[in-house]
Amino acid sequence: MKTKLKRTLCLLVIAVMLLTAAGCSAANPQATAQPTQAPAPETAAPAAETPAPAPEPEAPAKPEPEKNGDIVILYTSDIHCGIDQGFGYAGLEQVRDYLIAQGNDVILVDDGDNIQGEPIGTMTKGDALIDLMNDMGYSVAIPGNHEFDYGMERFLDLTKKANFPYISCNFNYKGELVFEPYVIRELAGKKVGFVGVTTPETLTSSTPTYFQDENGKFVYGFMQDDTGEAVYNAVQKAVDDARAEGAEYVIVLAHCGNEVVCEPWTYGDIISHTDGIDAFLDGHSHDTDQVIVKNKDGKDVPRSACGTKMACIGWCRIAADGKVTAGLYTWNNDVAAPKLLGIENEMSRAVADASDELKEQLQKVVAHADVDLTINDPTEVDANGRPIRMIRRAETNLGDLCADAYRDQSGADIAVLNGGGVRANIKQGDVTLNDILSVNPFGNMLCLIEVSGQQILDALEWGARSVPDECGGFLQVSGLSYEVHSYIESPCVSDEKRAPCEERPDRRRAARSGKDLHAGQSRIHAAQERRRLYDVRGLAPAAGPREDRQPGADRLHHRDPGRQHRRSL
Repeated sequence: MKTKLKRTLCLLVIAVMLLTAAGCSAANPQATAQPTQAPAPETAAPAAETPAPAPEPEAPAKPEPEKNGDIVILYTSDIHCGIDQGFGYAGLEQVRDYLIAQGNDVILVDDGDNIQGEPIGTMTKGDALIDLMNDMGYSVAIPGNHEFDYGMERFLDLTKKANFPYISCNFNYKGELVFEPYVIRELAGKKVGFVGVTTPETLTSSTPTYFQDENGKFVYGFMQDDTGEAVYNAVQKAVDDARAEGAEYVIVLAHCGNEVVCEPWTYGDIISHTDGIDAFLDGHSHDTDQVIVKNKDGKDVPRSACGTKMACIGWCRIAADGKVTAGLYTWNNDVAAPKLLGIENEMSRAVADASDELKEQLQKVVAHADVDLTINDPTEVDANGRPIRMIRRAETNLGDLCADAYRDQSGADIAVLNGGGVRANIKQGDVTLNDILSVNPFGNMLCLIEVSGQQILDALEWGARSVPDECGGFLQVSGLSYEVHSYIESPCVSDEKRAPCEERPDRRRAARSGKDLHAGQSRIHAAQERRRLYDVRGLAPAAGPREDRQPGADRLHHRDPGRQHRRSL
């Protein structure tokens, strides 16, 4: 702006000088004694020019909003590359700007599972998402289980590109922490500590080999054990250390969730075994529960989770009087906020630029769907009006399609895939490459192996161990059908890494030794005397189109004794 002003003033000075020179020539008698001659146009032109207008004064800077003494921590979790869904990053920027304008001191943090889940993540191996997080101005983040889906080396490289630190009090390499366990930020004149913790279930809910050395030995871990004490102690130490360093408040950023398969490391487990935590901002299970949990001293701790795909933005407010509360901003419309509201800001442009680079390739039509293909309950919604995910506990038509595709392309007798690997719906109509990559964003390879009937039974038993609760290992199938009797307690036993294991002394029945299903990653064991699976049938002799198969061969029936009905999609 200073350069432009100088240039304008120079032009004004030159114009004045030319006008003054022209006036002096007209008053000089010697000048008029020269032969009559029309002045050259370029000589006369300056005298005819209108002086350049004075530069417009700069708009006065907006006064800084008067600070109200409140701290607002905006947090995101399980975005899974949904940068233009729900609120989107453009809406998140708008919310943050509004809160700042109200006088709050605002900080932005992320609870993991940001860089994976959509084609933009798959095709850039997370790179585009780190760029956008930098643009968005995140202050701190923690790893979720899916941060590791591009491999350990890739994730660690991405953390170096980030303009913000990743923290975790329990992610370690051979016993040594990989990241700092906490950071302290000064906000509104107060020191706020942030402690990171990630579920040990990551070892099996991501790819186990990424945490192993070349000999198949786990060298990375999350302080997993049977009791949960190692994680509780790690969280407590980080909280205490942050307090000792001067933190007046301590907020836990967690990727732990509330699923049964995450026990004993759920948010309830951790809060009830620790003290000194002012709020627990959680992710992983994609829930939106806002609850108060008693810590080990009987004090109330707010626990907040914000779902997935930016349908909600989480907030935690530390008021000037010291009161700590947490909650959600929720967007329940099918159309994303930036599109519906016409939000234009720096992040809307950054998201558009990142998406445009891949748009042409992703919009290629590769198939057509006659019906909606879903991972959710087709009719029911939760208390917040969001669809209820079913693919991790029962059959869905998209799970059928994926399993059928595996069987068709491999030529296998049967096919199975874990429901946690099927990530998005496909709407009726043309199906694009973007749709396909959104459904299967992990880049997994199709494997064909030979197994016994007993191993199939064991695999199904292991996958159904959490029904009627969710489990990412719940198996969608093709070429067979089975029922789950959830009123019978699951006989499955897992070790501290959440892999199936041998007999544990605290179980009445010993789990039988089983065979490794593939590369030592999916060991399946079940106690025959207490088996929950019944009536496994319908093994087809070969793969083929659905209409050529045994009727009902691909149906999974889930009996829920609480509702006394048979679910069949």
